[in-house]
Amino acid sequence: MGKLVVSLDGVVIKEVQVTKDKTTLGRRPYNDIVIDNLAVSGEHAVLQMVGGDVFIEDLNSTNGTYINGKAVKKQLLAHNDTVEIGKYKIKYLVDESGDYEKTLIMRPAGVGAVSSAAMGVMSGAAAAERDSTPMASIKVLNGAAAGREVSLTKVVTTVGKPGVQVASITRRPNGFALAHVEGSSRPSINGVPLPGDSSPLRNGDVIELAGTQMQFIAR
Repeated sequence: MGKLVVSLDGVVIKEVQVTKDKTTLGRRPYNDIVIDNLAVSGEHAVLQMVGGDVFIEDLNSTNGTYINGKAVKKQLLAHNDTVEIGKYKIKYLVDESGDYEKTLIMRPAGVGAVSSAAMGVMSGAAAAERDSTPMASIKVLNGAAAGREVSLTKVVTTVGKPGVQVASITRRPNGFALAHVEGSSRPSINGVPLPGDSSPLRNGDVIELAGTQMQFIAR
């Protein structure tokens, strides 16, 4: 579980647990996190929770949203990231008992393929593996990385190319589900675009995302 610690000039003002799918932040009183300061836009930013991951997206605010000193439009938050809005600092902290997965970052077909260098960590809060025996995996079907298989041993695995198209695969008590995270178009399962926010995965399903095809293999 993640939480936000809001401070001004080193003094903690409030702490907020991130428990909702969407948590809004801004100056207007109807926001989930209200910061009453002229440097903060009425609807400044929104936090979106997908599985165990939390993304922050700037809502075209006047003064922008910064993470660790860098202006961002949308970014996945990692443990100990500091979000800066005006003079306010918001520290994102993750319960160390959480279970997060490394991310498989893919390049669209024709631009390059998955390589060991393309394997990155979008969530800096990776924890020890819960079980060394994978329950399922995804296998890349096309491109130079065809045949590469990634075990789905964590609660949430994010796949795709940040800024283009990103999806998450979440392990649930009754199986796995694919969810759309980022991008103007939704990923497809067996040639059919994801109908809603998420859809269950079955053994043999073919996922297409950012120009790459992957097969879901249940153990």
